[in-house]
Amino acid sequence: MHDLITFLKNNTLALVGTVILGLLMLAVLFGPFFLPSPLAIDMADKLQPPSFSHLLGTDNFGRDMLSRVLNGGRYTLAIGVFVVAIAFVVGVFFGLIAGFAGGVIDTIIMRVVDAILSFPALVLAIALAAAFGPSLENAMLAVAITLAPQFARVARAQALGVSSRLYVEAANALGLPRARILNRYILVNSIGPLLVQASLAFGSAILQTSALGFLGLGAQPPMPEWGADVSANLSFVRSSPWTALGPGFAILITVLSFNLIGDSLADWFNPRRRSAA
Repeated sequence: MHDLITFLKNNTLALVGTVILGLLMLAVLFGPFFLPSPLAIDMADKLQPPSFSHLLGTDNFGRDMLSRVLNGGRYTLAIGVFVVAIAFVVGVFFGLIAGFAGGVIDTIIMRVVDAILSFPALVLAIALAAAFGPSLENAMLAVAITLAPQFARVARAQALGVSSRLYVEAANALGLPRARILNRYILVNSIGPLLVQASLAFGSAILQTSALGFLGLGAQPPMPEWGADVSANLSFVRSSPWTALGPGFAILITVLSFNLIGDSLADWFNPRRRSAA
C-alpha cells in the first residue's frame, strides 16, 4: 500500500486520473440527492441557459441538465462495470484455456477471437445491438462481446509465458488438477496486465455504449444517459449548446480518467520498474 501511495505521488498522470475519477464518483453518487428529478418536465423553463437555479441549464423539456448528467453518470459507470466484468470473465476464461491447453483447442479459440477482432469494434457493436433490438441491456451485451476478445488475447499471452515457469512445471509434475493450476498459478501471476486491460476497457465500454445510445440503439428516452442525451439535444447545439456540451464533456473526462489510470497501471506492473525499485 505504501508503494502504491508513493507511486501515485511520483506519477502525475496517475494522480490526476485518480482525482478526476474520485470527484466524478462523489458527484454522481451524492449530487442527485440535492437536485430535481432528471425526468421532471417544466416547459416554462425549457432551454434556459446556465444559472444559479440550473447550473448546466435546461433542455427542450425544461429538465435540469446537471441532474440528467449526474443521474446519467450512475447508469454509465454501472454500465462500464457490468460490461467490463462480463468481457473480463468470458475473455480471460477462454484466453487462459487457449494458452494453457495449446494445440487444437488454442487454434479453435484464437481463430474465433481473430474473426471477431477482424471487425471494427464499434461497427460490430452497432450490428449486434441492431440485431438484438434497441435497449440498454442489449447494448451492454453487444459491447461486452466486442471487448471479450481483447481480454482473451492478453490472457492467452500471459498463460503462454507463465506456463513455462518452473513452478507451473513443478505443479504439473506433482499431478495437481489443471483447474487449480489455472487459478492458483497462471491466473494469479497474470492478473497485472489483465487489470491494465480492464481499466482501459472501461473507457472503451463507456464510449461504445454512449455511441449506441447516440444512435438510438442503447438507452431509450426518457432515461438519462450521456450518449442518448447528446443525440436528443443535437438539434439545439447552435442555439443552446449547453444541452449537448454537458453530457459530452462528462463522457470526455470519464474516459480520460480511466485512460490515465490504465496507463499508470501499466507503469505500476512494469517488471522493469519493480526491478529498478
